[in-house]
Amino acid sequence: MRAVWSFWSKPFHAFKGRIWHEPKHHLFAWGLSLRLARKHFRSTQLVTDSAGKALLVDELGLEFDEVSTALDGLSDIDEGWWALGKMMAYGIQDRPFIHLDTDVFLWNSPPASLLAAKVFAQCPERHPLENPWCGPREVENLFARHGRELPVEWEWSSSRNTSWFREENCGIVGGNAVDFLRHWAKTGIDLVADPRNAAAWRDLPEKSGFNMLIEQFLLAACLDYHRIDPASPYKGVNIRYLFPSWSDAFDPDAAAKAGYTHLLGDAKTNPVVASRLEERVASLDPAFHRHARRVAAGAGR
Repeated sequence: MRAVWSFWSKPFHAFKGRIWHEPKHHLFAWGLSLRLARKHFRSTQLVTDSAGKALLVDELGLEFDEVSTALDGLSDIDEGWWALGKMMAYGIQDRPFIHLDTDVFLWNSPPASLLAAKVFAQCPERHPLENPWCGPREVENLFARHGRELPVEWEWSSSRNTSWFREENCGIVGGNAVDFLRHWAKTGIDLVADPRNAAAWRDLPEKSGFNMLIEQFLLAACLDYHRIDPASPYKGVNIRYLFPSWSDAFDPDAAAKAGYTHLLGDAKTNPVVASRLEERVASLDPAFHRHARRVAAGAGR
């Protein structure tokens, strides 16, 4: 199975880079995530753009088996849709894969039963349907006002659930049903990039959490729809999880047992977490630690 990472530099330089305590911690995370995953997976791939390759490969010196600059194709896309970098990475895969977020560290190999699944993800999430922040109803109302249709999987999922919706947390995501995963990725990319939807999206100037709908909610909707559609080429597709719930995924004991760390949200700006990250990288690879500090300092000039 191929281990895949993605890095779209446009949203990173616009705003995503500020989620790290300091620029050097972003680089430390890349080195640590790759170093750990290479113990468990024979093949590694970075999907990025030309600027991302210049930073991560040419300057930082990260060694991936394959490097794709397919994300150059997103140059005309609003950087607010940061999840499209990940979606494109999923969509170009031609073999079973696991995609890891940059802030995910695999101290242990994921269970063989998980890696054998048609689709897997970190954990399921359940949210109130009338979510006051970036819920699917807001997008549905937006598209209705503009006379545009959402993907059939989205429409079906929303008609089925009346009080809550599910998302698949994509800290890690992948599987063996590569054709299905490509279909999901294409559906999400088309939803955002289709020029016929541009007027609707302009009424949503702050994309923010709506990225999770395009990625995580749409994955859940596609799974549920195609699993039972008798005419679907993906009929019977299912999903397994590393953790059975959101609370399990962020329970320190459960995470330690799984050998899995995900620096979600504010953890990346936490000075204590940042210090521990730097100490771990320095102890594992002092030469990389010194080099990453130099690269980060140079990028700041």
